[in-house]
Amino acid sequence: MAIARPPGMEFDHNWPESAECLTLDFGPFEIVHRWKRMPECDEFVGARRSKHTVVAYKDAIYVFGGDNGKNMLNDLLRFDVKDKSWGRAFTTGNPPAPRYHHSAVVNESSMFVFGGYTGDIHSNSNLTNKNDLFEYKFATGQWVEWKFIGKTPPARSAHGTAVYEGKLWIFAGYDGNTRLNDMWTISLLGDSRMWDEVQQIGDCPPTCCNFPVAVARDSMFVFSGQSGAKITNSLFQFHFKKKCWTRISTEHILRGAPPPPTRRYGHTMVAFDRHLYVFGGAADSTLPNDLHSYDLDTQSWSVIQFSADSRVPSGRLFHAAAVIGDAMYVFGGTVDNNVRSGEMYRFQFSCYPKCTLHEDFGRLLESRQFCDVEFVVGVEGKQIPAHTAMIVARSQWLRGRIRYAKEQMEKYLDRECYDETSETQTLPMLEVKLPDANPEAFEMVLNYIYTDRIDPTRKSKDPFSNNVILLMMDVYRLALMFHMRRLEQLCIQYLETSINHKNVLVALKNASQLKLEFIKEFCLKFIVKESNYNQIVMSKEFETLDQPLMVEIIRRRQMPQIRPLSEPVVDASGTTLEQDMEQLLKSIGKEFCDITLKLDGVLIPSHKAILAARCSYFEAMFRSFMPEDNSVVIAIGEMIPSRQSFDTLLRYIYYGDVEMPPEDSLYLFSAPYFYGFTNNRLQAFCKQNLEMNVTYENVIQILEAADRIQAQDMKKHALNLIVHHYTKVARLPKFRNLSRDLLLDILEALADDMSDSKLCQDLSSISLNSES
Repeated sequence: MAIARPPGMEFDHNWPESAECLTLDFGPFEIVHRWKRMPECDEFVGARRSKHTVVAYKDAIYVFGGDNGKNMLNDLLRFDVKDKSWGRAFTTGNPPAPRYHHSAVVNESSMFVFGGYTGDIHSNSNLTNKNDLFEYKFATGQWVEWKFIGKTPPARSAHGTAVYEGKLWIFAGYDGNTRLNDMWTISLLGDSRMWDEVQQIGDCPPTCCNFPVAVARDSMFVFSGQSGAKITNSLFQFHFKKKCWTRISTEHILRGAPPPPTRRYGHTMVAFDRHLYVFGGAADSTLPNDLHSYDLDTQSWSVIQFSADSRVPSGRLFHAAAVIGDAMYVFGGTVDNNVRSGEMYRFQFSCYPKCTLHEDFGRLLESRQFCDVEFVVGVEGKQIPAHTAMIVARSQWLRGRIRYAKEQMEKYLDRECYDETSETQTLPMLEVKLPDANPEAFEMVLNYIYTDRIDPTRKSKDPFSNNVILLMMDVYRLALMFHMRRLEQLCIQYLETSINHKNVLVALKNASQLKLEFIKEFCLKFIVKESNYNQIVMSKEFETLDQPLMVEIIRRRQMPQIRPLSEPVVDASGTTLEQDMEQLLKSIGKEFCDITLKLDGVLIPSHKAILAARCSYFEAMFRSFMPEDNSVVIAIGEMIPSRQSFDTLLRYIYYGDVEMPPEDSLYLFSAPYFYGFTNNRLQAFCKQNLEMNVTYENVIQILEAADRIQAQDMKKHALNLIVHHYTKVARLPKFRNLSRDLLLDILEALADDMSDSKLCQDLSSISLNSES
């Protein structure tokens, strides 16, 4: 039996993450992912506008320029985020000429405005693009125009601008005749005043305008924009130090993640924490108002779900956005029917450490530690080790094979009189034979089982190569065999988008041999299409095609093409990694448990591989200090958690669930440090839960938990809450079950509150008497 304490480490009451040292801030708080409408800018302060810029400096948003539908503007407005008030910013000197589609950024204590389109739009005269640079000094309100030595960037508007390490970077835009994709930089420090044209390398975006840029992780990111026929919804990354562009390609990774936002222009993009946030713009003649988030760590897009009480801004384009603290402010823009807006909205970001569930299980697969089942794959019998718990969770078919292998192993051990208590004998691994499977395809399926994703191009850069297509057909066949519906659909989506003129005949032949009727039918339909047929049948590959397939193609071509009444609906059924791991914990995993957790005398069966993948404490124990009786006594330091809170902890370990009642958060606040989780995500949710969700309805459970783990700060807060809502709390059923000591604590807190109130009354009475 082992005790749950980090190996070789005595518990320290003073480590900063311990519950005794828990410090909380009890609001007021903003609800995450909530849109709030701020006071609108009054017309007497500044006009409604679009094509303007906003920047953030300290606790204020500064709005410059734009157009109101009739005239270009050059006023500078200031919105104080604390007072929620609008005003005109103080300015001296000569400001930039009225303009729109310019750019503005902040460096140190100044705002820099570059370029844009100037002139009189009302009379359609003197319209021209600019390449001037103005500095606005926040401290003095002074406008200063910079003068340059040497060559300067071509004049432009609707470009992108970024600041990185004291330099201003200008990219792309429109010069009045054509779209650009050149880049220029100038130092904002010292007296250099010289522009340098940047020699860009890598996969550069096409010429474009009306796109946003955001800076994060030593890089500038560009998403979509107006590029004529070349407009895409691609995300590009420019590495400042390498001066190299990368097109961030994620479509080849199969994981069931949402697609990128549709192509658009006139949108905004800001960076916060580890995410990029894209809002608004014109997307193929629509004005969407959803908010898309790109995770820089996982390289995946998602659509933000707003809080229920959000006041979501309508769709718009040519608005502007900036970040102050942990919130995004969106101002102005063009809304329906070409109307300019003077609205200001605030969006509250979330800032949680990322979920590492998929990464943790991926590392478990790579390490091959604690494997207890071996798959013998292919005609050559390649041995591929894995973990029973992960396999049985993801595939019902493989679960049956492992169950059979387990029964055979038990018969073998009975026959051989195997002594499980002997230290010299090690239990042999279960063996499952898959002679008809392709080993490389099976390894890809394994990767999906552990991480919910597959990268078919990991070994081949070309996603359309014959080898990759054939490999993915083998993966599809295994997905069918293993009854893994979600993987099956991901394979179909990949093959449908990757099959082309060059590889369709290879795919057809392979689908026919493997009896993959769905893929075969797709290939036949692709071949006989009017736009494809001649090119394919005239190819050299067609000459060597098997005769029965040739005949089938020709006959299919002669048949009248009947348009289906409706497009076939893709079956998106199937379960995610999280859903499967939840079922493993709650039901299907019980017969495959291989470790016992002892919590205050209660036995809880569990799975070594899952615990080791998620907790470095268990990984170290099972690797070096494996208990002989296969049981571990559970504690968090010297505190034994409640059964309810430990069930919450297991849900987090198995499938990343962070939903919990506030009292569980008190018990589990120390767990991330003690058990060695990859990051402090659980702790962040515990802290937020305690700060936001303690009410008179659950305060008794909080008081009991705080007293049990000696979290004095939280206990004091709970007692204060009980005192202020005593008439409600005293009527709760749980109040009668409180211990004598806690009831005395409540009485003492009530007495203190009453004496404080009496003292205030006495002081008030003395003051009144002295005045009379």
